[in-house]
Amino acid sequence: MKKLTILTGAGISAESGIKTFRDGDGLWENHSITDVACPEGWQKDRALVLEFYNQRRRQLHEVEPNEAHRLLAELEQYFDVQIITQNIDDLHERAGSTNILHLHGELFKSCSCNDKTLISEQKSDINIGDKAEDGAQLRPFIVWFGEDVPLMREATKMARESDIFLVIGTSLQVYPAAGLIHDIKDACLLIVINPNETGFGYGQRAVVMKETATQGMKLLFDKLINLA
Repeated sequence: MKKLTILTGAGISAESGIKTFRDGDGLWENHSITDVACPEGWQKDRALVLEFYNQRRRQLHEVEPNEAHRLLAELEQYFDVQIITQNIDDLHERAGSTNILHLHGELFKSCSCNDKTLISEQKSDINIGDKAEDGAQLRPFIVWFGEDVPLMREATKMARESDIFLVIGTSLQVYPAAGLIHDIKDACLLIVINPNETGFGYGQRAVVMKETATQGMKLLFDKLINLA
């Protein structure tokens, strides 16, 4: 069975109604990245950071996977599918995908602010004073800017072993995830679904579909099955 690796980003979740973190003005929900997505912001104002992610978590309870999520899950019938996602939601899981690597963490999990390996399920708000098992303040289980991405080695291995590498819903502007397309082997088929794609960074080898995630997957699904 051929290995199909899929790298997903904010664009696929946006079609389920999840607001993309970074708007055109560089603000996240009217907050700067340094306020809510960096260790420095956590040190400066923990209550602000917790409430920012509490709002994201509440919103996640209200949305559902879309057709693109569901079609990706169906591909497991035809391929050895591995999803590497930059998204922190659980929409891939809810759609039925079974092999998902969350590069940037998971909104429905929390961890100790002193030890990110102490992880808990977190479906409700995190408040100041909520403690991890080591007695430290709980924080969102999110990889912030400036922090190591511990799953990159595993993601790189997946990319290198791929027969087909599909990029969907990401402009590949956030590193190190954006570098994964440079890890695929020469014989690997590279497909990009992005309505705003300019071709920059992919070279001549990519099959580029300037479509939304859902429309692109509808157009691509049968063609992919024929490659299985």
